[in-house]
Amino acid sequence: MPNATFNTVEGQQIQREMLLILLNVSTYASPTWAALGSTVTESSASYDWGEETSQDILGVTRTTLKKPTVTQDFDGVRLYEGDPAYEQIWVQGIQNQDPAALSNLDLLVIHLYAGVSATPFAERYPSSAIHPNSIGGDGGGFIEMPFSATYGGVRETGTVAKDPETGAYTFTRDSE
Repeated sequence: MPNATFNTVEGQQIQREMLLILLNVSTYASPTWAALGSTVTESSASYDWGEETSQDILGVTRTTLKKPTVTQDFDGVRLYEGDPAYEQIWVQGIQNQDPAALSNLDLLVIHLYAGVSATPFAERYPSSAIHPNSIGGDGGGFIEMPFSATYGGVRETGTVAKDPETGAYTFTRDSE
């Protein structure tokens, strides 16, 4: 994997909008990517490195890390017609309550600020889990369906290109 460097102006803070999370609402071989996060005002991925610290009989402390488990919560998700990602999560999680489908989803994380700006660095997690945490909302308000995502499967790295006419994203995996 080549080293990705930031492609923004030196000294400029990087905007949150430059980190995108997309759900594949089609097949692995022919993906259609739909953005997650519409109506969400704050969301961050958490990395659990499985840290273990021990001290041997000589008093030396050693810490080991494992590959991280990455999870992300999406709060403030308001349902609306025409959002293919939220509709898929609703059908699989609320309507069908299908844990097998919910635990076999394809997620793409795009770092628009890293790599070449036309083809930024991306990570694909082809066996991820998403589950609704609740559904409801305030009287007189809107229906909300916050959910959590756990990135899973064999992580693939590469780049993404966005078609200027259709807005569709194409992921190109790094060669091994």
